[in-house]
Amino acid sequence: MSDFVPFAVPDIDESEIEAVVDALRSGWLSTGPKARAFEEEFAAALGGDVHAVAVNSATAGLHLALEALGIGPGDRVIVPTHTFTATAEVVRYVGADVVLADIDPSTYCIDVDDVRRKLSDRVRAIIPVHYAGMPCDMDRLLELARERNIAVVEDAAHAFPTRVGDKLVGTLESDCTVFSFYATKTITTGEGGMLVTRNDKIAKRARVMRLHGIDRDAFDRYRSERPGWYYEVVAPGFKYNLTDVAAAIGLQQLHKSQRFFERRTALARQYDEALAGLPLRLPPRPVSGQHAWHLYVVQLTDSARIGRDELIAGMYERGIGCSVHYIPLHLQPYWRDRYGLSPADFPNSQRLFERCVSLPLYTRMTDADQRRVIEALWALLG
Repeated sequence: MSDFVPFAVPDIDESEIEAVVDALRSGWLSTGPKARAFEEEFAAALGGDVHAVAVNSATAGLHLALEALGIGPGDRVIVPTHTFTATAEVVRYVGADVVLADIDPSTYCIDVDDVRRKLSDRVRAIIPVHYAGMPCDMDRLLELARERNIAVVEDAAHAFPTRVGDKLVGTLESDCTVFSFYATKTITTGEGGMLVTRNDKIAKRARVMRLHGIDRDAFDRYRSERPGWYYEVVAPGFKYNLTDVAAAIGLQQLHKSQRFFERRTALARQYDEALAGLPLRLPPRPVSGQHAWHLYVVQLTDSARIGRDELIAGMYERGIGCSVHYIPLHLQPYWRDRYGLSPADFPNSQRLFERCVSLPLYTRMTDADQRRVIEALWALLG
């Protein structure tokens, strides 16, 4: 279908292509000067005196964060059920167990009251997810974590540049924040992520563990006074480093990030105005802060004349791609069966899942593309 409006597409132009060619010609194909520059520029963009550790996925970053915090067998970590499985699977990587929490129906983010109900002496960490780019109730969550001496690792895969009040996510008082640069995210490296922390020990541990537990990255080894061939393995690490080729893309994307954010915000506002008369609940907004608009998620109301699946099929027939975020973890066979979960345990997440649709939203989307989406929604629901 030549005129198909996709759900999402990355915004890549000649600047990224030239940056990749420059990286290829430089001789540094793995982690090198561009990865280092990407870390430094990303930290500077956030401000707040943070360390930034580039990794090959947000999943890797979440794993490194839990490992650095010493989470392990016998521990429990609270995670929202309404998220991608990566948020929870990293807990199992370190041998700990997952405790799923419901979402707040007013934000679609983790319900702090449900978190409080599910606390126990074995809970060592909480991983809130800034769903779709909407900020979690971090003030209450961090206060609760401080009361109980529990670590907080923010899953910020959707959240660049989300703000809580006037503070960017990545500069709050949590232990770590992890961003995603997957192909559909607000900025991309194709595959990639960034672990951000103010904690010197966590940053140092993450840097060691992201590359086989070696005490220095290859870039550092070949720049130091010690022989380039010499290294020491100080822990059984992982293979989580970001390549310079990917970082070259990331640097260009970071330079465009304000323009990207402004376009996403404009598209969201245009959806708001055009869809107001339909049987849809429009996305929640932060009372104080800033939505990153990674996703624009609508929810069918009870008065809608068709269901969610029929709506998505109808949109596809009209040449428009939509998606669902997410099939909750309590419905996924592994999590459901391991912990004996049912939809009745998570009524808010279950209701959202049954009614939600993620509409196309990407910076290369033209106004004409968006009008087609809006017209199709009115044809199906109006």
